[in-house]
Amino acid sequence: MSDFWQDRPTLVTGGTGLVGGWVLRRLLRAQADVVCLVRDWVPESEFIRGGLIQQVKSVRGDVCDQALLERILGEFEIDTVIHLAAQTLVPVANRNPVATFESNIAGTWALLEACRRSPKVKQIVLASSDKAYGDAEKLPYDESTPLCGRHPYDVSKSCADLIAQSYAITYGLPVAITRCGNFYGPGDLNWNRIVPGTIRSVLRGERPVIRSDGLHIRDYFYVDDGAAAYLLLAEKLASNPALRGEAFNFSNEIQVTVLELVQRILDLMGSPLTPNVRNEANNEIRHQFLNAAKAREQLAWRPQFTLDEGLRRTIPWYSSFLAMRKAA
Repeated sequence: MSDFWQDRPTLVTGGTGLVGGWVLRRLLRAQADVVCLVRDWVPESEFIRGGLIQQVKSVRGDVCDQALLERILGEFEIDTVIHLAAQTLVPVANRNPVATFESNIAGTWALLEACRRSPKVKQIVLASSDKAYGDAEKLPYDESTPLCGRHPYDVSKSCADLIAQSYAITYGLPVAITRCGNFYGPGDLNWNRIVPGTIRSVLRGERPVIRSDGLHIRDYFYVDDGAAAYLLLAEKLASNPALRGEAFNFSNEIQVTVLELVQRILDLMGSPLTPNVRNEANNEIRHQFLNAAKAREQLAWRPQFTLDEGLRRTIPWYSSFLAMRKAA
């Protein structure tokens, strides 16, 4: 870790989520002065269960509350913002599109407008997603691929991404954008996601459930690699103003079907179980994976974990977590 972060007033939104917990840990190791915006109380999140809440300044509130954001930026003299807060689940977005649009789109413009009105903010890293590209004909996605989301979650990320670009281009706001694959790793408590859901099923002796036909292809990305990428991009943005408004793909550049991923987990856990393929999913992109050449070339970034290495670090965490939950 560089000394860039030492004592740096840094606001993180979405700190109770999977990526947020890992970003906070990295910032605290680098001795940043961290403020975290917290909407919901999630006792089992790493933010609370892992004791991160005791090491940061936390403010309760909603990312859509622009007045609150302006107060936080002003009173804590925030220098750097890492914006992770979002509704991140595709099935939830399909069922409740308005709530997803409010969090992911309105929350983004509220934060960026608050930053525009703050004279202290020098860097903003905004989390977009590979879903912002939509269902493109040409793969892999690179950063020149048009943002063409069609389903509610994908549209919310396309919109937030474009709004960030507009603030950079129109107002010179120092914001850069990340587009990552499907995050997995220790701390993800969204059990309908394939990695935690499969591990929990195997530990219970139950067949893991696949909502789709199992042939959807995704680009799986270990969460600690993602957290490192967010911090690196903020550092690079500080030293290179030309990165304002730029987006970067971060990825292991792999193509894995859901069935293949589940089988890897079963093999690593030594389980003879077979998946329960329900083929119920709809409004989801069939085939996605990213080209991360721009991040490699312009940021000197490399992932540190392969898929199997990430899974080997993830499975024991869930074994311990679920055993402690059962004992409690």
